[in-house]
Amino acid sequence: MTTITNDGLPIPQRYGAIFTIALGVTVAVLDGAIANVALPTIAKDLNASPAASIWIVNAYQLAITISLLSLASLGEIFGYRRIYQIGLLVFGGTSLACALSDSLLTLTVARILQGFGAAAIMSVNVALVRIIYPQKFLGRGMGVNSLIVAVSAAAGPTVAAGVLSLASWPWLFAINVPIAILAFFMGIKYLPMNPNKNQGQRFDFASSLMNALTFGLLISVISGYAQGVNHSLILAEVVGLVVIGWFFIRRQLSRPSPLLPVDLLRIPIFSLSLCTSMCSFAGQMLALVSLPFFLQNTLGLDEVSTGLVLTPWPLATMVMAPISGRLVERYHAGILGGIGLAIFAFGLFSLALLPDHPSNLNIIWRMIICGAGFGLFQSPNNHTIVSSAPRHRSGGASGLLGTARLLGQSTGAALVALMFNLFPMHGTHASLILAGIVAIVGVCFSLSRMAQKPREQNNIVSS
Repeated sequence: MTTITNDGLPIPQRYGAIFTIALGVTVAVLDGAIANVALPTIAKDLNASPAASIWIVNAYQLAITISLLSLASLGEIFGYRRIYQIGLLVFGGTSLACALSDSLLTLTVARILQGFGAAAIMSVNVALVRIIYPQKFLGRGMGVNSLIVAVSAAAGPTVAAGVLSLASWPWLFAINVPIAILAFFMGIKYLPMNPNKNQGQRFDFASSLMNALTFGLLISVISGYAQGVNHSLILAEVVGLVVIGWFFIRRQLSRPSPLLPVDLLRIPIFSLSLCTSMCSFAGQMLALVSLPFFLQNTLGLDEVSTGLVLTPWPLATMVMAPISGRLVERYHAGILGGIGLAIFAFGLFSLALLPDHPSNLNIIWRMIICGAGFGLFQSPNNHTIVSSAPRHRSGGASGLLGTARLLGQSTGAALVALMFNLFPMHGTHASLILAGIVAIVGVCFSLSRMAQKPREQNNIVSS
């Protein structure tokens, strides 16, 4: 077993580990967005309404959200690599089940199971990055990881367009199977084990159950309200959320290694960075879920053309994310994130102001602005989240980072359904306006971090 120090892995193994993580994270994150472009087609093929078809996205996000922290805790106990490998196996098998689904119900169930596999991958990927890279280059490592996550999330339309130009929608899921198998066998060779696993820590099953119920009820309340579910049922869910959530948090406050890392949430810059992350991903999901309906149903574009029009977004993110990963080594993440999200908000508002019959060029330059702003924000923000946590709590930080992203995405997808229900003729326009407002809230959270000093030096000493 390779000896791991604060200098990270040996360079050859480091590159192999980076590529392995890139494969797993790409398919896990991409699958959260890849169905967006195909939603109208899938809904028509499975005889589902547009609002009901949103569950194809929500089911996946919900499964990840309720299990992410539990799997991160298991990673700290049994090893990040082991949880990552199990996630790849589950994800590959359930991707095949998605491809073979023949109804909205069976596809939704398969997506839930697929989400658990994705959660295992995403719960520990950032913790693995912290082991792989030397401390002094962690910003660059987070830049690469943020690039993978952001581009994968935003590239769903592009990838979907390429697949749908050659095959039917089940192949959107079937292509994951060989990639997951390749990543699994590469992980055996390249991924490191935790240098110091929490051997004395035992998995808290009660907290895991309360965590699932708390976050599950939270997402159910948001999605139910958005889709017009009976108000009595929503009220009952709110009561259950408050009661279970109260007992859940009380239990976490008394635990030495809590499943919900309340010890990390007490760090101001950590909590503010999580809030910034949730706002950014909610805004991104509001745009990327709603835009395909406008481009296809209003402008008459097919799936392939829709993907091509949206492609400049991930391309701009791809260019900006590594640059911002280096900038965070010189400038405070609060100001970088604030500028990035302000640019992002400008792009979203400009999309909302599109004329009735815009040219492709008119759409593309707005996509570039959105992608560049998002890329400037994400790497510094993730670097701050990871580096402000003690090294032995990297698993908890990784789990919370993923949870914040998924809560933002789930909320964004649910809000799209709400906008479509409230404004049937202008759902996309309303979604983009709301996305811009949410991004502005993220700017406020990011700039408020300027008063907080990063804790990297303290963590280097304590680790």
